[in-house]
Amino acid sequence: MKSQDYIALDNQYCAHNYHPIPVVISKARGCRVWDAEGREYYDFLSAYSAVNQGHLHPHIVEAAQEQLTRVTLTSRAFHNDKMGPFLEKLCAYTGYEQALPMNTGVEAVETALKAARRWGAEKKGIQNGAQNIVCASGNFHGRTLTAVSMSSDPESYVNYGPYVPGFVKVPFGSSVAVREAIDDDTVAVLIEPIQGEAGVVVPPNGYLTELRQICSDAGVLLIFDEIQTGFCRTGRRFAWQYEEARPDIMCLGKALGGGIMPISAIVADRNVMEVFTPGTHGSTFGGNPLAGAVGLAAIEVLEMERLEDRAYVLGERFRAELRDAHLQNTRIIRGKGLLNAVVFDDSFDAFPTCLALKEKGILAKQTHGNIIRFAPPLVITDTEMRDALERIISVLRTA
Repeated sequence: MKSQDYIALDNQYCAHNYHPIPVVISKARGCRVWDAEGREYYDFLSAYSAVNQGHLHPHIVEAAQEQLTRVTLTSRAFHNDKMGPFLEKLCAYTGYEQALPMNTGVEAVETALKAARRWGAEKKGIQNGAQNIVCASGNFHGRTLTAVSMSSDPESYVNYGPYVPGFVKVPFGSSVAVREAIDDDTVAVLIEPIQGEAGVVVPPNGYLTELRQICSDAGVLLIFDEIQTGFCRTGRRFAWQYEEARPDIMCLGKALGGGIMPISAIVADRNVMEVFTPGTHGSTFGGNPLAGAVGLAAIEVLEMERLEDRAYVLGERFRAELRDAHLQNTRIIRGKGLLNAVVFDDSFDAFPTCLALKEKGILAKQTHGNIIRFAPPLVITDTEMRDALERIISVLRTA
């Protein structure tokens, strides 16, 4: 079958809940992918940061293949021999005492919200049902009803009411607004250290540190959603480490699965995690043996290849070269590490530019109409980055 045939099948049988770039990926390796006709592209989306380690990293694939011959699923009704070692590695890597494994990123967010609400009722004595959580406008925490109830993006939330109560939205980047929003019933502040889906919006310097101090002063939990920014994407293991603003709970996902399967978790210290007791939260697939093997290998790759250092250096180069190119219609070039965005004039439609990038062998995707994100796998080499930058700049110069 040809690419157009696969696209026709997708359009016929799949609900139209995405508007993808018209390319059919049939093979992938490292930072490159190939379509059904064998045409090669650089992947500059990385499955929204789910393949930080690159497509089909040999170390992760080997771990998955070995585990597939042993046992893949047990459920949490029993112990397995992979979850413990995986979570030990995850806690050591993140610096927290305990982890709770789930599957998708939004499940990690839901788990953090449940932990915070339960913590508020049981540790702070807030009446159950009165708990509130402060979040930021422009956020993206997933697609469940709870997540879209926090959203300020009409495409995410319109006609999904009634919405989940208990959220107070404040402007992203304003620590003053957070401080003023906290009241006696507030249990947590939930923020993305960098807003990815909003267009790689980087907050002012000091914002995360100020949030940490505000939450400590108020006696509420600070939760960072590092699902897209975590695991070396921004040039640090986690984006909050630019300011040493250690949260009480961290939501993790995407690259934790090494591009092989969905794996997510929250990490926190015992004084927060102890609110969960048997039967109060769980998942059939969370912590399954295959996930344990893959997650452990995914973290090992991040460590062995020091991918945070690579992301930092290449990200600095990427932004500098785009700025030096003096691109027309471009208002802002922003990001940290290899999570970057080009923001065009407000009236600019970036989708045709994404199609032009595709023709040059670069796969990237627009967000909010006038913004294009550029986030290649962190294993991209210097030579590949130079080649990709030449192609990107040649397209953006004529956008």
